[in-house]
Amino acid sequence: MNEALNFGIFTAGVVLLVIVMVGASYALGPRRHGRPDQNPFESGILPAHSTEIRFPAQYYLVAMFFVIFDLEMVFVFAWAAAVRPAGWVGYAGMMAFLTFLLIALAYLWRLGGLEWGPGPRHRTRLR
Repeated sequence: MNEALNFGIFTAGVVLLVIVMVGASYALGPRRHGRPDQNPFESGILPAHSTEIRFPAQYYLVAMFFVIFDLEMVFVFAWAAAVRPAGWVGYAGMMAFLTFLLIALAYLWRLGGLEWGPGPRHRTRLR
C-alpha cells in the first residue's frame, strides 16, 4: 500500500508540475495580435540569402541509423548494470540481441545504406 501511495503522490506531483509549467507559459508568454511576419528569423539576424538547403537522402538515413543503434546501446548499458542478477540466461539473451544488431548492421551495409557519397551508376548493355 505504501508503494501505491508513493506512486500516487509522484503522479500528482508530475501532473501539478506540468499544469504549472503550461499555465506559466501561457500567462507569461508573448501575445502577438495581427498578421505574422513572413521573413525567416534566426538568432535576431535576417538571412542574407535563401535558407532552403537541400540535404541528400543519405544524410537522413545515416542520422536515423545512428539514432536506432544508439538507442539500442542503452539496452546494452542497462544489461551491464544488471549482469550478475541476470545470470547466464541474461547473458544468452544479450548475445542474441547483439547478434541481431550485427546482422541488421551487415544488412544495412550490404544494401549501401551507410554509403555517404553517390553510388556508382549501373549501365545496361545494349546488344
